[in-house]
Amino acid sequence: MSQFILHHFDISPFAEKARKVFGLKSIEWQSVQIPMIMPKPALMPLTGGYRKTPVLQIGADIFCDSRRILREIDLRVPKPTLFPSGNEGLVWALSEWSDKAFFESGAALSMGVNADIPEDVLKDRMTFFNFMDFDRLDQDIPHLYAQLRGHADLVDRQLADGRRFVLGEEPGLADINAWFVIWMARANVPPVEDMFAPFRCMHAWEERMREMGEGQRQELDPEAALDIARDAEPSHGEGIDPDDPLGLRAGERVAVTPDDYGKVPVAGQLVTLSLNEIAIRRTDPRVGEVTVHFPRIGYRVERA
Repeated sequence: MSQFILHHFDISPFAEKARKVFGLKSIEWQSVQIPMIMPKPALMPLTGGYRKTPVLQIGADIFCDSRRILREIDLRVPKPTLFPSGNEGLVWALSEWSDKAFFESGAALSMGVNADIPEDVLKDRMTFFNFMDFDRLDQDIPHLYAQLRGHADLVDRQLADGRRFVLGEEPGLADINAWFVIWMARANVPPVEDMFAPFRCMHAWEERMREMGEGQRQELDPEAALDIARDAEPSHGEGIDPDDPLGLRAGERVAVTPDDYGKVPVAGQLVTLSLNEIAIRRTDPRVGEVTVHFPRIGYRVERA
């Protein structure tokens, strides 16, 4: 049985990042389908309220945010690497470009050009996506098309010298950072087909990315995933960086909150606070003790 359990829904663009890493590394993994909107009763016992997608479960360790998820997968399955050309710091920095500027234009277009979005989904996203101005979304559509087109052109220009992938001849995280927004736009923004037509280098690269697949996937019942967490022992954390500027101590009760959108705090006892990670220990009646992991960049930690 695979150690990797991905809680996701199939049209989630950030979950596509994880699925593509599974494909790049030919990993066997288990898929737990979760609702697109709240409530998510089979996920909350694991995360304590975190509501973004996806979430990766390995036993009783729960990894939140695609950046922390991809880092954990790469640590556990290091070959093939996500950084075939090196440049690890640069590639992680590219996540800020793809996850914000590129993604936000594509996500806003996905909401703005689809008139048949169910009312419950629309209401959920109006509170979730605080970077969108829903009152003027219709007016912003031309601007959003221009932004999405400009970002896609960056990808095409990067590939224009004949390289097979964004940073060279082998695929890596830089490709996945670029891929997931283009994948989302292809699925949700029909007029984008004409807009992307001039980007021939990008088209050929997209075909190579599709051929990568998503690894070996097996569906898993949500209750079975909770049982796995209940029966496992969570990691104990890596301690506190003594030079961390927040001055927090191991065992303090803290709340961890995304600083962009989906700002739902998750509370627990602090077990890791480092340059790269925040981890807290929490207890739930259904699963017992779990350790929940977050990336350090993009998350606030405060005494609860």
